[in-house]
Amino acid sequence: MEKLFEKVLYSARWLLAPIYLGLSLVLVALLIEFFQSAVYLVLNVFSMNENDVTLKALTLIDVALVGGLIVMVMYAGYENFVSKIDVEKESDKLSWLGKMDTGSLKAKVAASIVAISSIHLLKVFMNAGNIPNDKLMWAVLMHLTFVASAFFMGLLDLMLHKKKTAIDTSL
Repeated sequence: MEKLFEKVLYSARWLLAPIYLGLSLVLVALLIEFFQSAVYLVLNVFSMNENDVTLKALTLIDVALVGGLIVMVMYAGYENFVSKIDVEKESDKLSWLGKMDTGSLKAKVAASIVAISSIHLLKVFMNAGNIPNDKLMWAVLMHLTFVASAFFMGLLDLMLHKKKTAIDTSL
């Protein structure tokens, strides 16, 4: 009975596979959003002021960063929790594929969130004349919260790594 339970429990990891596949649909939505914004920028660049062009360019960068974050979570999550990804041609394999454990994925996700938040905050400040001061304050506080969270997660990982190294060397 125990072996059957463990086999069913272990097989349940495949329930995550459709979730990771679903993230690819989010990439399609981001692709559509990216090209809508890019076409709008190209068609209206001559009627836009420098600030509007910069804001639209930051939006495009933001979408690209979110897309990279989704790919990272999709592939690393699948590899860590479901199954290894076998790429037939070694030249097509991403250099980090198979090397990102949950700790490094967590650090990269935190760093990506800080980068995305930085771009959002820059967009807010470029449009500061049209935004109430309390909303500016909240944007800064949220960004600082993301930065602090990423910093402390990195610090915690460093402390855990040092502790694990100390335990490994004492054995």
